[in-house]
Amino acid sequence: MFGDLMGKLQGMQQKMQETKGRLANITVTGEAADGLVKVVANGNREIKSLEIDESLCSADRKEELEDLMITALNRALKNAENVWETEMKGAAGGLFGGMGLPGL
Repeated sequence: MFGDLMGKLQGMQQKMQETKGRLANITVTGEAADGLVKVVANGNREIKSLEIDESLCSADRKEELEDLMITALNRALKNAENVWETEMKGAAGGLFGGMGLPGL
C-alpha cells in the first residue's frame, strides 16, 4: 500500500511541476474603471504587466489611481487564483481515489 502511495506521490509531484510550467503561460487580467487600469498576471499568480491610462496620471487623481490599481490587482490575482486552483486539482486528481483512505 505504501509503495503504491509513494509512486502516486512522485507522479503527482511531476504533474504539479508540469502544471506550474503551463500556468506560467496562462494569462489573466484584472481591470478597473472600464479598463483605465489593467493588470495582467499569469496562472502562477505573478503580476506580469500594469497599464494605466494617461488620463489618470495627474497629481489631483493620485488617490483615485491608487484605489483603481488595488482593485485591478485584486481582480487579476483572484482570476489567477481560480486558474491555479483548477489546474492543481487536475494535477492532483485521482491521487487518493480508490485507496480506501477516508477523508482524503
